[in-house]
Amino acid sequence: MKRILEVTGFLVMVFGVCGILRELTGGWFKLMGVTRLLTDHVWFLEGRELYANIVIAALGLVIMVVSDRVKA
Repeated sequence: MKRILEVTGFLVMVFGVCGILRELTGGWFKLMGVTRLLTDHVWFLEGRELYANIVIAALGLVIMVVSDRVKA
């Protein structure tokens, strides 16, 4: 379970950071645009894509911290 949380947290954090880079570069950085599915198709996130990606990256970090507290 610990390993699954570590991998999931890492992937979520990488997706969030890639989304942040994409938003800051104006769409130039299109690597791993997974979060674009979320930010473009959810109506209340329109215009708030950068903030949503920051939250996604922070969520990945939180999952990784929680995985350290899970007993092996």
